[in-house]
Amino acid sequence: MLRAAGRITGEKQFIIIGSQSLHGKYPDLADDIVKSAEVDLLATKRPGRTEWLNSIGVYSRFHETFGYYADPVDEKTATLPKGWKGRLVNLPPGDTEGVKGLCLEPHDLAIAKYVASREKDLVFTRELAARGILSEERLLSLLEQTPVDEQVRSRIRDQIGGDFQALKDRNSVREGETPIGQKSATHTANDPGAIKARGRAEWLKLRRQAKVPSPPRKPPRARDLSPPNELERDTGKSLDDDDSE
Repeated sequence: MLRAAGRITGEKQFIIIGSQSLHGKYPDLADDIVKSAEVDLLATKRPGRTEWLNSIGVYSRFHETFGYYADPVDEKTATLPKGWKGRLVNLPPGDTEGVKGLCLEPHDLAIAKYVASREKDLVFTRELAARGILSEERLLSLLEQTPVDEQVRSRIRDQIGGDFQALKDRNSVREGETPIGQKSATHTANDPGAIKARGRAEWLKLRRQAKVPSPPRKPPRARDLSPPNELERDTGKSLDDDDSE
């Protein structure tokens, strides 16, 4: 893509904005979160030439041939924290005919996604948090340097907290802990309602067993009877015979 963009515009450097910018810091990240058909590009030296990239944009012959396309953008496309240009990450060198790619630092990228707040953006940020790519503290710090109104800032702050709380809950489950908001097994077992339910279940079980008739017993055969003990042979009485009664 960079090679084609350089040939079309004569530019030797482009800023990559969007999910593909993760390739700057994580060039070997093999994951669905970096698979996209579009590459957001911005010419750094002569931004006006960025529009020339429509020739390799969506539905172009380039797109039909390779399955991906350039999406020409400008600096207003994404809302980014102050100082984002100083944090740009160089794309590792490749077969680009000398054309360089500068990528958003992952935290700056995440802030832009939180601001846009489309469904796919929120899925993206949660996945970044889950993979340990983002720091909650760093995000909150950059958020304070992002030019948005206080209502948007508050909404993003809640979304950041939600992403990292989901990660904490997931880790708690893996470690055998009880996620926040759920009762522990011990607490549930000692709950009065649970005790009452178990007691009723046991009572019903015993009641059902009591209603089952016992199988008829066969009369004992003579040879199965035990021989009289010594007292019965000597006195002619059994142990239950008593003249005093």
